[in-house]
Amino acid sequence: MGFMTGKRALIVGVATDRSIAWGIAKAMHREGAKLAISYANDKLKERVLPLAAEVGALTLPLDVTVDREIEGAFELLKREWGGLDVLVHAVAYAPREALTGGFVEATSRESFRMAHDISSYSLTALARGAAPLMKGGGSIITLSYLGAVRSVPSYNVMGLAKASLEANVRFLAADMGPAGIRVNGISAGPIKTLAAAGIPGLRKMLGRVADVAPLRRNVTLEDVGNAAAFLCSDLSAGITGEILYVDCGYNTVGMSFPLEAEG
Repeated sequence: MGFMTGKRALIVGVATDRSIAWGIAKAMHREGAKLAISYANDKLKERVLPLAAEVGALTLPLDVTVDREIEGAFELLKREWGGLDVLVHAVAYAPREALTGGFVEATSRESFRMAHDISSYSLTALARGAAPLMKGGGSIITLSYLGAVRSVPSYNVMGLAKASLEANVRFLAADMGPAGIRVNGISAGPIKTLAAAGIPGLRKMLGRVADVAPLRRNVTLEDVGNAAAFLCSDLSAGITGEILYVDCGYNTVGMSFPLEAEG
């Protein structure tokens, strides 16, 4: 029996079998959770349905930029399950042109608005919809990145959106804590996902992290999935408002090169 047996989890953000959200879904399924997986449009539906079938998940349409779709998703879950224990928010977006070149030149008013709406506000909107279904308490998690607290080349406006997201975690945790709902974030190291493919220099970034991180490797989908399952289980009952780094220790390193590389 897994440590998430009996938990009902909605996972928002699965796009392909290389999505971090899919790594989370697999870990939660392994630990006994009942899953629902959303898709934002018909194109993604074609990708999501076969994956959902692998883990016996309920599927539902959910575009996080449309309030009526958010309301409809939670109404469906209420009818099907009666309640909800876990919400996984794994959604982020900025236009490709906003991730190319320097931050000042690349950041338009519209790309700033879009990045913050989809990557940060959507967590608030989903938490609002989930809360009435979490009668006995619950757990909400989201995905962040080191660019929230440090400037990372080409991450640009997404860094600001992730900083907003991390503040969102803290405010939601304070607001929802009295109802027994915990809210946390995972700051994962770089992973070659569909979303990350839009960041210029990703291959060099992966190589650099593997060279200097204390564990001398990149993080995997399984690493992040296991951490997420822990944060959404009763094993982490005393943890809320936190950002957990799952990056092989890269965020703790002060030098940008391995000392043994010096001649």
